[in-house]
Amino acid sequence: MAWNEPGDNSNKNDQDPWGGRRGGGRQGPPDLDEAFRKLQESLNRIFGGKKRGSSPLGNGAGGGFGLFGIGLAVLAVLWLYNAVYVVDEQEQAVILRLGKYHETVGPGLNFYFPPIDKKFQENVTRERAYSKQGQMLTEDENIVEVPLTVQYKISNLKDFVLNVDQPEVSLQQATESALRHVAGSTTMDQILTEGREQMATDVRDRLQRFLDNYKTGVTVTQVNIQSAAAPREVQEAFDDVIRAREDEQREKNQAEAYANGVVPEARGQAQRIIEEANGYRDEVVSRAQGEADRFNKLTAEYHKAPDVTRQRLYLDTMQDVLSQTSKVLVTGQQGQNNLIYLPLDKMMDGRTSAAPSTSAPSSTSSTPDLGSRVANDLQQRDQRTRESR
Repeated sequence: MAWNEPGDNSNKNDQDPWGGRRGGGRQGPPDLDEAFRKLQESLNRIFGGKKRGSSPLGNGAGGGFGLFGIGLAVLAVLWLYNAVYVVDEQEQAVILRLGKYHETVGPGLNFYFPPIDKKFQENVTRERAYSKQGQMLTEDENIVEVPLTVQYKISNLKDFVLNVDQPEVSLQQATESALRHVAGSTTMDQILTEGREQMATDVRDRLQRFLDNYKTGVTVTQVNIQSAAAPREVQEAFDDVIRAREDEQREKNQAEAYANGVVPEARGQAQRIIEEANGYRDEVVSRAQGEADRFNKLTAEYHKAPDVTRQRLYLDTMQDVLSQTSKVLVTGQQGQNNLIYLPLDKMMDGRTSAAPSTSAPSSTSSTPDLGSRVANDLQQRDQRTRESR
């Protein structure tokens, strides 16, 4: 039964909370003096001390040396705890010894000597970001709000720690300077529309030059300029300007599309006319050359057989002439009743129109006369040609 339980309270005063009776029986609570004494003896054995008396907290020389040893042990543990450190794969550490650069430590378990040494440990692979937004004056004296984000990382931890007191503050100030310079050299239209990408590139290059001149050990990886906008007080006017610019661009695109459709068509027609003219020229020249060659060959044949050639020329000429006329020439001898067939159906259709000649003797008599005249003319021309030779 617990010492404070209700019931028989006659022996309550003789019990203690440690389960024993006062003055005898079981032992009391743990003896703290005995624990301190054992710890002192252990430290004395470690540091070469001797056992003096039975009181662990006595005022002798042994007690003072034991407390001093405990303090040294605690300080040694704390110093060792601070002196050993671990550098991760993505980190580096710069060690300063007596305020002067000593070394740059890579990943792994390392050891240094505080307070003689001082350690600066940073992540050198993680990309950090800095955002800024402000009103900028453009080249054409307009005010626009330009928000941007700068992404950067530490490229040289030694320069990052030693060369600049507050590298990130220097980065912010350099970013504002670079942004104002580039925005002041750019028109408002370019900042609001298609010029943001080029502007971001210019800001990154100028900002990196600033950081390199300061030797901050910081590398800018990317500068993102978000959609710039005009101040809210004049936003409606700027919206009207943007809509007008879009209408202008649309009209320009339509005009270019029309020009791209008309100009090639006109060029095609011109080229077709040129090709037709060249074809007609070649045709005429070729026909003229052919007629000349035919005439030369005919002349040679005429010198060989004049009579036959004259007769052949006469027949070819008459065929060409009569095939183009609408009259029908009927020849025959007198006293003969020949049945003449005329294609009346074709003549009615208009394909062939014929007018028969009833004067057979006159037609018969006129044909030899025409042939004789042609033959006489050819003989006279031939004779004149020979006399001229």
